[in-house]
Amino acid sequence: MENRRKIGTAQEEKAAEYLSSRGYRILERNFRCKLGEIDLIAEESGVLVFLEVKYRKSGRYGNPAEAVTPAKQKTICRVADFYRMSGRIAESQSCRFDVVAILGEEIQVYKNAFSYWQGIR
Repeated sequence: MENRRKIGTAQEEKAAEYLSSRGYRILERNFRCKLGEIDLIAEESGVLVFLEVKYRKSGRYGNPAEAVTPAKQKTICRVADFYRMSGRIAESQSCRFDVVAILGEEIQVYKNAFSYWQGIR
């Protein structure tokens, strides 16, 4: 498990560097609360962006982005709500949910990968 965590941390770092080189300003890494975790929180062109990073060494098990299931999306939305309501972000601030899929050495960013899940419990 420790090895997987090291790989995950390294891939999240790679994603953050990639995003920074493309105009994202990284605000938080591994933001955690009792509801879950968001890998990266950034700002791009005035938009608050919540990012999930997924990595696969090969395509054998499909595209990494496919691993961001509806259940994971709901968790990310709950954590995003907590982040915003914890006094850090104005309610009027526009936001979106992106997925960074890393397949081997190839990085793909899916902007607006999913919509905000309303009415979640």
